[in-house]
Amino acid sequence: MTTSLPITDLEAAAELERLAAEIAYHNARYHTDDAPEISDADYDALVRRNATIEAAFPHLVRADSPSLKVGAAPAAHLAKVAHAKPMMSLDNGFSDEDITDFDARIRRFLTLATDITVALTAEPKIDGLSCSLRYEQGRLVQALTRGDGAIGEDVTANVRTIADIPDTLAGNAPDIFEIRGEVYMAKADFAALNARLLAEADDPEKARQFANPRNAAAGSLRQKDAGVTATRPLRFLAHGWGEASALPADTQLGVMHAIGNWGLPVSDMLVRVDQVAGALAHYRMIEGARADLPFDIDGVVYKVDRLDWQERLGAVSRAPRWAIAHKFPAERAQTVLRAIDIQVGRTGKLTPVARLEPVTVGGVVVTNATLHNADEIARLNVWPGDRIIIQRAGDVIPQIVDNLSRDDARGSWPFPDHCAECGSIAVREEGEVDIRCTGGLICPAQRVERLRHFASRVALDIDGLGTTQIEDFFRDGLVHAPADIFRLTEAQLLDRKKDGRVWAAKLIAAIDDRRAPPLDRFLFALGIRHVGAITARDLARRWTSWTGFADMVGRMAIHRATLTPALAESKDKFLARVGKELAAIAETPQVGPEVTLALTDFFAEPHNVQVIDDLLAQVTPADVVLITRDSPVSGKTIVFTGNLETISRDEAKAQAEALGARVSGSVSSKTDLVVAGPGAGSKLKKAADLGIEVIDEAAWRAIADPK
Repeated sequence: MTTSLPITDLEAAAELERLAAEIAYHNARYHTDDAPEISDADYDALVRRNATIEAAFPHLVRADSPSLKVGAAPAAHLAKVAHAKPMMSLDNGFSDEDITDFDARIRRFLTLATDITVALTAEPKIDGLSCSLRYEQGRLVQALTRGDGAIGEDVTANVRTIADIPDTLAGNAPDIFEIRGEVYMAKADFAALNARLLAEADDPEKARQFANPRNAAAGSLRQKDAGVTATRPLRFLAHGWGEASALPADTQLGVMHAIGNWGLPVSDMLVRVDQVAGALAHYRMIEGARADLPFDIDGVVYKVDRLDWQERLGAVSRAPRWAIAHKFPAERAQTVLRAIDIQVGRTGKLTPVARLEPVTVGGVVVTNATLHNADEIARLNVWPGDRIIIQRAGDVIPQIVDNLSRDDARGSWPFPDHCAECGSIAVREEGEVDIRCTGGLICPAQRVERLRHFASRVALDIDGLGTTQIEDFFRDGLVHAPADIFRLTEAQLLDRKKDGRVWAAKLIAAIDDRRAPPLDRFLFALGIRHVGAITARDLARRWTSWTGFADMVGRMAIHRATLTPALAESKDKFLARVGKELAAIAETPQVGPEVTLALTDFFAEPHNVQVIDDLLAQVTPADVVLITRDSPVSGKTIVFTGNLETISRDEAKAQAEALGARVSGSVSSKTDLVVAGPGAGSKLKKAADLGIEVIDEAAWRAIADPK
């Protein structure tokens, strides 16, 4: 079933790109770094938004869509090993209706009559680190974390230190059997560990303290030194299996009982229930006992009990059809809002953080909570001193859900209009909820991310200068701005690696090779909001030189700088005052007021201009030389779809552009021609629906290279 959304193809594609990047970032923070920045509920909301857009625009589903992925890439310091069978994730349900729908989907898929019982197993969803234990001939031979679902981290030596996990299975286990479950830390053990770390620290103010039991378990299991893991009170609870040479039963419950008999802990709250009513009753029982359990849980997992039905149901992308996690609602408490601080994120987003009178929520002492954005502050009408209600959404990051001291007559708390980190103007674009710092190149909070982007493969493509090197150079004071990259010397780099001389020479050579970058890559590398690779290419072709582009934007920026940034009418006023320049830039394909305002906001910030001037003392962007010829497709918009068999997609695009055409990634009413190869799908259908001319690869070759 598809949904209809009031957004265009272009807007949907842009949002899917943003969501993919944001979800990937939070996946890495949770799974790889063990340091989540948002709550489970906020993360789930991002995933649901991505799924909603993909359902409405199936032709825009990306190859790297979050809906096709599980977890995050393994950490660099641990060996990477492929799972014999993927470690999949679970779909989530948040209401009784979601579980009723889950049951209905199972019945439809299996074509079951309404009087046939669908028995489920139900058990607590423990909040730990997923781990797969491989036993051969009854002996533990390997232990892997989930990783990205396909490839995990080898933690065998560390797992052998966990008392719950036997080296040898009891009884007659199959020759090969992978037991999967969660490595976790009990609440009492977590509190004792933090107390011990504090007592052992030379400086209590700098003592290592874990934020919650899940982070403590993950960080402890993924140590380089198994001796450190051995000092941490880790536990294990089995909930399933992976590869197996044989199964000891034909039901989920039967196999789990066998795993328990082999010596692995299995939840004593694991039961078989009849259909939805039984599942929900067990959910209520576990929810009521949640606070008294010795470990953290965030829901209940239901699985179809019959294994033959599980096999028939199969899986979709990242999750099995035969299982679902029924998440708990957040726990709540009252406290006092002491202060509102503004934090600047790696992309320049200004996020308000509430500092609270300490309060215990679900067994955890909470002192901070997220306020999300200026709109949320206005909605709650919160000011320091107010008595508020907080909840731990997903048991990770608390949020304020109600204000008991609300007084609308006093107005909203004044959200800053300048960045607290660098003093640059902070702006809010029309249609967006976030306020962002415009000082991207000079803002301390954004510098590492901006530098990483500047040197990345899709921007200046400086070979050998990746994220790790950027972070190291920034930390050590070698690189703070893009121009600093070009000031690096071999002498500064020699002692940073064992083969320092060879490595340093290669890196300096790679940097020098980018001192005359193509104009489009240079523009994209600056990290200007809304100026992606395609827009940068179009801007470069429209203005052909840095001088022409900078002169145009500079004149617009002068107008923009005369406006009060916080004025609600600033956009309309701006468009009226700079009509001539806007008309000029509007000739650029796919560039409208949103990109125009982003460009002028960027160049109206003196700090950004200073950084670019400094950079231009080191590099000289190459002018664009347009080589085109008259052709039947000059001035037309072309879409390539399907598999091209004689040339690559990039070669085809280059041919089209040399013929004076523009290449687009999606079919719309503005498309003039579609070139379709084998396997063309939704784009071909849309072209037919719109009456757009479609040709095959042979016809395209005749246009591109007429004999």
